Amino acid sequence: MIRVSNLTKHIGEVQALADLSFDAANGQITGLLGPNGAGKTTCLRTLFGLLTPDSGTAEIDGIDVAKDPLGAKQQLGLFPDPFGLYERLTPREYISYFAELSGMGRAEARDATARVITRLHLQDIADRRCKGFSQGQRMKTALAQAIVHQPSNIILDEPTRGLDVMSTRLLRDILKDLRDQGHCVLFSSHVMQEVAALCDKVIVMAGGKVVAVGSPAALCRQTGKDSLEEAFIQLIGTDEGIAA
Repeated sequence: MIRVSNLTKHIGEVQALADLSFDAANGQITGLLGPNGAGKTTCLRTLFGLLTPDSGTAEIDGIDVAKDPLGAKQQLGLFPDPFGLYERLTPREYISYFAELSGMGRAEARDATARVITRLHLQDIADRRCKGFSQGQRMKTALAQAIVHQPSNIILDEPTRGLDVMSTRLLRDILKDLRDQGHCVLFSSHVMQEVAALCDKVIVMAGGKVVAVGSPAALCRQTGKDSLEEAFIQLIGTDEGIAA
């Protein structure tokens, strides 16, 4: 479970987060939905310990990220940009390297890598260098790195950005499987169709704070709109929604 409580963060003179609070539960896919500049990425970077909040707390399975960053990271998987793979490494080498970074010993990392390669059906490319991989192959390798240490929580920042249609569908299926296995999945997006198709719970952000929370259907009912896009624009204000 991920819990954010009263997070405030200034970046220079800009207030990126303004008393932000929400929960993301196990066994659910929770989406952060907002226009550019809403604070989504700042929030996720704070959860992963890359940014320190001015005030408030971010907790991963009850572990305060600021007080015990290593303990929190061991319960967290971060899906990186799949186009940023180390191309001279094979998926097996890449995944095992990050398994060891998460605190596993070499033998444990080797066994965990073999399991996640099987789980994501990477056996046919596991020992090829990543250079020249297709989008789908890169995406699965990046996701394998994120879940090799079996974290209970997975964070993704605009995960389908740059992916083709088939890779996007594959990623959606994998995220649904992770949810069904009891993981907490939290991702940010400004793609309405993606959020509507995937999310059990949507947190609508604007100006660094929460403006609405609910399932896609509940947000449509709340606003009296027929689509999540129309509901979103009404919730955050027409001008800002169009500008996004």
